[in-house]
This record gives sequence, structure tokens and C-alpha cells, in this order.
Amino acid sequence: MPAGLRPEIAVLSRLMGVSLTSLMTTKARPGDHVVITGAGPVGLLAAQLFKISGYRVTVVDPDPLRRAQLASCGISDCRERVPLQSSLQGQVALVLDCSGHEGAVLDACRIVRRLGEVVLVGVPWRKLTEISAHELLNAVFFNLVTLRSGWEWELPVHARAFEWEELLGGYNNARHSVFGGFARALDWLAEGRIELGGLLRRVPPTDPASLYADIAARRIEEPFIVLDWTDFDGPDLKSS
Repeated sequence: MPAGLRPEIAVLSRLMGVSLTSLMTTKARPGDHVVITGAGPVGLLAAQLFKISGYRVTVVDPDPLRRAQLASCGISDCRERVPLQSSLQGQVALVLDCSGHEGAVLDACRIVRRLGEVVLVGVPWRKLTEISAHELLNAVFFNLVTLRSGWEWELPVHARAFEWEELLGGYNNARHSVFGGFARALDWLAEGRIELGGLLRRVPPTDPASLYADIAARRIEEPFIVLDWTDFDGPDLKSS
């Protein structure tokens, strides 16, 4: 860990790593327009990562609280829905879906420029709409979309030295790695480049059931919740 970086901040590097893989593998380049759908913890961090890397970022989330939190982090272009038929139509190089919502993915495939990328970072836990596979395939086919998984472990865990055989594989990931992304995330956190003001709550680990009930009921507004073990002695194993 970088000197002076507090543990409750450093732990966020793990969530940053989810979208760092997409940042390291995308064909989009700084200056290109990136749309991020879903502004939960992963999407909020992804927006900041792409912004500080030089991309023009638009974030989409129907929740006004999440949009306000993004604005407090310096993300000025926050929309309620994907801005189809706007000036962004056909100008977006990359859409990073952090929502897992099939409607957002379909809209993403419709707004990207030809040969643009749509990366699936969010998990589609359950069916949310009646959208058909034909609608998605039509958008992918006629818009020449590269639709791919945002699997964060696509990269090697650790970087490795140059090997001739890697040239034969076409795409060389050897100099990027999962742990290299974590190191970069830790540095950016230590440098204060990730805005977190008022968005992190520290709680003791003494009553996890109540904590998860509050999360499920959306009674906690902060997107980041850190269990603070520093003053926790643990159960008395001798008496149990």
C-alpha cells in the first residue's frame, strides 16, 4: 500500500479492479466518448477511472440520488436514460454496462458508433424486461457492435515478461495484469484522484444481519460500506 493511504480507502481498489480490466483492454482511446450505464459502487468508480484517464464520460442511472452522488464526484453529464436520438447518437466509442439490465444493453448497442464496443460488466441476475434476443442481435448486426464480456479476470493475475509466442495470438495482454490494475488503483486513491467525499460509511462488524437488511431495504444512502474491524476483539471462543 502507498504510504499514508488509510485501509478503509485502500479496500476500494478491489472494486476499481472490476472496471480497470475494461479500461486496459478497450479499443477506445482518451478523448473518445464513453457511456456508463448503472451508477452503483462499480459504475461510480468506473466513471471516475475513465474520466481521469482522459475520456469524455456520460453516466446513466434512473436513480436521482445516484446521479447526485456522481455530480458530487465531478461527473457533470449524468442522465436518467441512455440519450438515444441525441448528439451522442453514433458518437460513443464504448458503453460500459454496470447495471446488468438487458434494456440498458440494448440501448447501448443502439447508441454506439459503428465498430464501437459494449462491455458487460454488470451481472444479469434476473430477467427484467420482455426484450427479445432478435432485438439485441439486430442492433449488434446492423451497428457493427463488438459486444463482449467485462470479465475482470481476462488479464493474467501478474504481468509476465515478453514472450515471442504472444505475438502469434494477436492480442497481447502480457504487460497488463489484474494486480497491476490494483497497484494503479491504490496509487490513484493515495493521490486523491478518486472523489469519495460523503460516500463511504464505516460500520462495526458486530451485527451483519441488520446491516444487510438495511442494504436490502435501501436504508443506507452511501454506496460504499466498510466493515471496520480495528476495535473488534471477536467472539469469546473459550466460552462458546
